[in-house]
Amino acid sequence: MKINVKAAGFELTPSLNVYIEDKLGSVSKLIKRFDEKGVAELWLDLARTTRHHHKGEVFRAEADLRLPRKILRVQKESEDIRAAIDMLKDTLHLEIDKYKTRLGKIRRTKTA
Repeated sequence: MKINVKAAGFELTPSLNVYIEDKLGSVSKLIKRFDEKGVAELWLDLARTTRHHHKGEVFRAEADLRLPRKILRVQKESEDIRAAIDMLKDTLHLEIDKYKTRLGKIRRTKTA
């Protein structure tokens, strides 16, 4: 799975890149069957929502996971960019499970 990262409002450091690969690399295990065909892509957009606020949820992480016939979109905000990425990963796992369940039901009803 290819992960495309875009950062706005702050610098994307090498340590943050490693963190992203570690956390969101586990998503590729859940979508192995789509990844073998080369159709799965993850577009990650990280941003600092405001420059003048220093407290509160000032970091936003958005992910678009492009799968066959579906784009899963998740957005999370937090005080820390790493916390936003963690919450994003958890929600993305849930969305993938829902997608796989629906896809399995569609395939079963078409073959029956």
